[in-house]
Amino acid sequence: MYPESMSLHLTGRKYYEILSRELNHPIDSAEFAAALDARDPLRHLRSQFHIPLRRDCVPEGQTETEDPDAEAIYLCGNSLGLQPKHTRKLVDEELDVWATLGVQGHFRHPENREWVTIDDHVVEESAKVVGAKPSEVAIMNSLTVNLHFLMVSFYRPTQQRYKILMESKSFPSDYYAIESQVKHHNFPPSTAIIQLSPREGEHTLRTQDIVDAIEREGESIALVMFSGVQYYTGQFFDLHAITSAAKAKGCVVGYDLAHAAGNVPLKLHDWGVDFACWCTYKYLNAGPGGIGGAFVHERHARADIPRLAGWWGTDPATKFDMSHTFAPIPSALSFRVSNPSVLATVSLLGSLRVFAQTTMEDIRAKSVLLTGYLEVLLDALDSDRFTQLTPRDPAARGCQLSLLFREEGVMMKVFEALCRQAVIVDERKPDVVRVSPAPLYNTYAEVWRFVRAFRGALETVSVGGDAVDAEGHAEKGFVTL
Repeated sequence: MYPESMSLHLTGRKYYEILSRELNHPIDSAEFAAALDARDPLRHLRSQFHIPLRRDCVPEGQTETEDPDAEAIYLCGNSLGLQPKHTRKLVDEELDVWATLGVQGHFRHPENREWVTIDDHVVEESAKVVGAKPSEVAIMNSLTVNLHFLMVSFYRPTQQRYKILMESKSFPSDYYAIESQVKHHNFPPSTAIIQLSPREGEHTLRTQDIVDAIEREGESIALVMFSGVQYYTGQFFDLHAITSAAKAKGCVVGYDLAHAAGNVPLKLHDWGVDFACWCTYKYLNAGPGGIGGAFVHERHARADIPRLAGWWGTDPATKFDMSHTFAPIPSALSFRVSNPSVLATVSLLGSLRVFAQTTMEDIRAKSVLLTGYLEVLLDALDSDRFTQLTPRDPAARGCQLSLLFREEGVMMKVFEALCRQAVIVDERKPDVVRVSPAPLYNTYAEVWRFVRAFRGALETVSVGGDAVDAEGHAEKGFVTL
């Protein structure tokens, strides 16, 4: 368990200055990063993941200047989490059952994971990750499919209350889903969708502005729908405050937790959220296109809730009677339609077995410190060529920092320079690089190595058509970093 002193309010440069004196190493030294890793109570979990190697990550045709067998710097868990080593064994076991038992695997299984109830093995741990009761969680479909399914049940507009409040810069898929649902009910998106934008000159939404919009428009709002963590800026919305304000005005509340599940602390049940959905391939490490998750508060476990029904949502005790009478399971499971993919479900199980070895509280504690260390090192570069979009307050972000480049065309050059060094981050055109140190497998040493590589990339990127040399000395027409 992380020491109690490692809390949100102690992060920042002052905190690391205290540690620097204690450990007798400069903050920006490899020795300091190594000392932080030695103190990390979660450091053993990294060995349970496959870490890509440099030789496999350097773009084809590029010259590798360092040890090709060394590990790459992978800071892209916000896009795709790394593969847990145990996952291959689980998938192979299911392939063996399929090969040897065929259809009988639905009711016979050497590992006691009968396919007919395969998702039972991932519900409880998933519920812990999102702060829910197991009866409030279903593992099914994929993210946007679940969003559509749940909006069918929870977006029930009337002529007086029909609007949806959302962020103006939501992930495109969220907007497409919301727009199509509004149109399905014959409301014009231009009036039915309220999109909130940050104040002029700011990059993130203020909680008070969201609450004020709910207070102002609440009588006409049917649904408040936000992301948990904003994909572009990395802002962690105050979901508790938003939910409280919305429920006070009689609004239904739903969240897209794609960038929040497995990343930040969530208490969906306690906050009174109506519904939520998430993907599992980012911080939950379930593999590309991994199965989705859904939350429905227990107060909605009623037969009269409208839903798109399917065989997998009916009472399992009578399911195989093949009756045409739908008997919804009194839990979130009633929102399932089809049987979940066995291979996708056990891929999630492989990651959740790592989560089960720790707690979201300890994951969050390391995340705050690891991301804080990244922020301190980036600040030390003292460069005016980029700025940080992500909130400075650790409580208002997850383990992602979004870096905005001020000069046109610089971002892709820096990104490509990082790729040549087997540094894996991601870019969002036209000018943002997202860096995400995931606490389950990333280290302080990797953060230190990233910042060194980032500084080198900045120093070699041209400004005004020329290049800066490797030491960062500016020639005519350059800036000095």
